[in-house]
Amino acid sequence: MSLTKANILFIINPISGGKRKIKLPSIIDKYLDKGQYNPTYAFTEYVGHAAEIAGEAEKKDIDVIIAVGGDGTINEVAGKMVNSNKVFGVIPFGSGNGLARFLNIPLKPEKAIALINKGNHQIIDTAELNGKRFFNMAGMGFDAHLSAVFAGNKKRGLKSYVELGFKEITTYKAKPYKIEIDGQTYNKEAFAISIANSSQYGNNVYISPKSSLTDGYLDICIIHPISLVKLPLLAYQMIAAKTHKSSLVEIIRGKQIRIEREANDAVHLDGEPFEMGKELNIIIFPSSLKILTA
Repeated sequence: MSLTKANILFIINPISGGKRKIKLPSIIDKYLDKGQYNPTYAFTEYVGHAAEIAGEAEKKDIDVIIAVGGDGTINEVAGKMVNSNKVFGVIPFGSGNGLARFLNIPLKPEKAIALINKGNHQIIDTAELNGKRFFNMAGMGFDAHLSAVFAGNKKRGLKSYVELGFKEITTYKAKPYKIEIDGQTYNKEAFAISIANSSQYGNNVYISPKSSLTDGYLDICIIHPISLVKLPLLAYQMIAAKTHKSSLVEIIRGKQIRIEREANDAVHLDGEPFEMGKELNIIIFPSSLKILTA
């Protein structure tokens, strides 16, 4: 057994997922194996702060960096750790927790800390859209539109997101896209396009059930124009992880993707909305992030 403790930094978003976490360091202190780890803590104060903290920590004598928060916090921290020799970890506190759920990282902090104590990790694929990193899911169309509208909503949490979704879906229209995947061109009318690195958006809602974080491919999931009467069927297929068998969804695997659309519009990266241009370029980086897993 090594006598040297690993330096571990917890980057904590105090308000992600609508849950305040000021007392979390005391919980970590209680359950973390101090025989293995020497912990320090940093709280984020604004959007982008987690990335700044992680960027500084990546240059220092820190062995493990843990993101404590939702998918946005995870994205910021992990974005600074691609191709690093340091190990990334997650204590999930978001409303969806898509990446954490895919990796079987427990949602209860005590159990997530127990997983950190085990120290098991794997190396997963990461991806970029127009130079911006994402790790779980990126997208355009309705889900990106909804993320952008939700970002301006005063109410947070899954219930508010679902309520807003029902409201927006009645007026949103499918749009045309020119999609190039590894040199093959497709012209599609789509309600939404999701670029899946893992299988689910979050909350065990699956868009690409066969996706893998370690296969070197992204799954381009094209949701065809859909009538309101068929939405319950699509919802069932997502919850039952059957979209890969659905006539409502077309899934094409690829490594280099170029998408053209009619106008500047919203995209989302791991659930966080951004306004981007007509042309979108997506690429995968195989085996580029060390992450603690079950």
